[in-house]
Amino acid sequence: MSVARSLSLFFAAGALGAAANSIFLWAFGELGVSRLLGVAIAPSLSPAWIYPRVVWGGIWGFLFVLPVLPHAWFKRGLLLSLGPSIVQLFVVFPLKARKGLLGLELGVLTPVLVLLVNAVWGVVASWWVRSTRA
Repeated sequence: MSVARSLSLFFAAGALGAAANSIFLWAFGELGVSRLLGVAIAPSLSPAWIYPRVVWGGIWGFLFVLPVLPHAWFKRGLLLSLGPSIVQLFVVFPLKARKGLLGLELGVLTPVLVLLVNAVWGVVASWWVRSTRA
């Protein structure tokens, strides 16, 4: 597979994974699961919220260029999902959103929710890469 084609696939896979994890996180908020966990994350499903998530998800999709567990798509997705999780917990929440280290100001279980939501991203993206590779 050509480099350009691979990079396009990885971006698309990451974007699809981000769409899935956005819907998953939104559904958790709508169904009250986030509130039940004591986590103050319940986004509205709007273009302004989804668009940057899908674009960043596509960019994170470039992690699939790494030759990590190439034949174990599920494990690969889980492992690569740690990248966006680490950035969210150690950069975005404390420095950009001012929600404390690990986002703990949003609730004690925030790190668990972040890991779960990003696992959805990784598994969906990895599945797409595996399913569409020629």
